[in-house]
Amino acid sequence: MEELARLAGITVRTLRFYRERKLIPPPRREGRIAWYDDHHLARLRTISALLERGHTLSGIAELAEALDQGRDVADLLGVGAPTEEEPVRLTPEELAARFEGEVTPENLGAAMELGYLGTDGDEIVHISRRLLDVSSTLVREGIPLAEVLAAAGRVREHADALAELFTELVLRHGPEEDLQRLRPLAAGVVAAELSLALDRRLRKRA
Repeated sequence: MEELARLAGITVRTLRFYRERKLIPPPRREGRIAWYDDHHLARLRTISALLERGHTLSGIAELAEALDQGRDVADLLGVGAPTEEEPVRLTPEELAARFEGEVTPENLGAAMELGYLGTDGDEIVHISRRLLDVSSTLVREGIPLAEVLAAAGRVREHADALAELFTELVLRHGPEEDLQRLRPLAAGVVAAELSLALDRRLRKRA
């Protein structure tokens, strides 16, 4: 415990307090010896970074609980599932920096429910760099993260319907292997139609 506290830059008393608040998991015990590892050190450094950003201990405890109960990275990415999206690994403090003041247990839970976030030890994995960049930019533009996530849920419904339409179209005229080969065409059509739809909306408001 003394060594862990020293490496984390805190006092043993503070470490005991964090343990009592269940901000860190219990150590591995061998007889009367308690062993801490890099997982505990990473969690302590995350707590310190979040405190420096103005988060309260109660808020950090809620975030830790939400993360510990969240989906892990295997569930998030699937086993061998094809994807064109690039996952991004983040520490909790890096996620907090991306969405300044918006990383609440409620928003974290909503993102996990959408399948955007999973956990891998003390790291958070976002399923798509493109979605992460867009959502963080929208928040910086002043749109609350809760509203961004709610909109994402509606987009997901339309995207699933479009994917089903494209899948049925391709499978009516070719083998299943064509789905992966032709998926860029579907993405191109959706991007073009969305661009045209935005043009129409902007013209109406002009």
